[in-house]
Amino acid sequence: MPTEETPTAARIDIVIAAIAIQYCLGAIYAWSTFTPTLQDVGWTVSQTQNVFSAGLVTFAIVMVLAGRLLPKFGPRNVCMAGGALLGLGYILAGLFGGTSYPLLFIFIGIMGGAGIGLSYVVPIAVGVRWYPHRKGLISGLAVAGFGFGAMLWIKLAGEWGHLLDTIGIGGTFIAYGITFILVIGIGSLWMFYPPEGWAPPVATKAKAAPVDDGPGLESGAMLRTPQYFTILLSFAFGAAAGLMSIGIMKQFPKEALVESGYDLEKALALAGTAAAVYYALANGLGRIIWGMIGDKLGCKRSIILMSILQGLIVYCFQFMAGTPFLLFIGAALIGFNYGGIFALFPTITAETFGAKHIGQNYGWVFLAYAIGGLIGPVLAGKLGDLGNFPLAFTICGVLCVIAGLIVLPLKRPKAA
Repeated sequence: MPTEETPTAARIDIVIAAIAIQYCLGAIYAWSTFTPTLQDVGWTVSQTQNVFSAGLVTFAIVMVLAGRLLPKFGPRNVCMAGGALLGLGYILAGLFGGTSYPLLFIFIGIMGGAGIGLSYVVPIAVGVRWYPHRKGLISGLAVAGFGFGAMLWIKLAGEWGHLLDTIGIGGTFIAYGITFILVIGIGSLWMFYPPEGWAPPVATKAKAAPVDDGPGLESGAMLRTPQYFTILLSFAFGAAAGLMSIGIMKQFPKEALVESGYDLEKALALAGTAAAVYYALANGLGRIIWGMIGDKLGCKRSIILMSILQGLIVYCFQFMAGTPFLLFIGAALIGFNYGGIFALFPTITAETFGAKHIGQNYGWVFLAYAIGGLIGPVLAGKLGDLGNFPLAFTICGVLCVIAGLIVLPLKRPKAA
């Protein structure tokens, strides 16, 4: 079992464990694979999006609590508790929820979201402390599994594992829940901080130069700065666009393809491929590549570039979704840029306020995800019920451009 007494050799193991944990947490992005089944038994589009939105909002709010629990209980215990709560929520959904809207809202949306919120910040906080010279890259790697995970869980339920066809929606929830408890529990064993005063091994004197850790603001001081609200708003607008797209990445392309002349079965297959392969893979890759870009180009400039590109693609997607080739390109680009949010915003939080308190501070910044979870999926659900998905893409495209522009004047606050 890994211990704090052998830290240097464990650094790569920590990254691998972080990715495995995030693969399980990324199951929230696979929610769209269950929505056709739920709509077949009478759920509205808004109801399917409400469960998704509840999970996102609870996830973000509980992350604030997780940040406060980290110093008291340690990252290993907090992460393990999150995995147990997430898995239990899915198991209860399978045993008692079935296709009940109120019960799935509680078990998947509230309990599942809370479990994700407890575990999610841990690999980021641990990774940034072990790799202070590569905050962008390690943040991207630490959350890459969250983006890649959607493809795994969607495909296991469908084409690869045929779980929905063989054991039904309830059995699928139970199988997922057991897996989450086991994998996150094992991965949590590697979640610990380096010893006080530890520094990473370096190859040259140039690399041995002290890392600029920023002003070292604690959460109370950070929350009183205008920089916090700038970062929060930019994150929220970008998250809203990505979450809106995730929630309807199967439904809207299916409708667009049918309008273009494709039969329903073909349209469903193409839309499923766009969501489960192109979007999900690009989402995971975006977390790694945008993290690397942030380390090279600078985090602020990378956020500006990423947000404006995302705004253009999200707006244009309403015209691309009815053509398979353009659908796949659009889904991949939206997923790629959306994934970058989760590498760049932990990094800009550490660069702006300091890395020492990143576990606590990023929980407060991540409240933007809750705001985005309220705006994006709810907007998609309401406009979807009105038959106007394109307007949702237009609104969210504009929000992305605004997200990039408001970061332009961002500067580091003075030390407390």
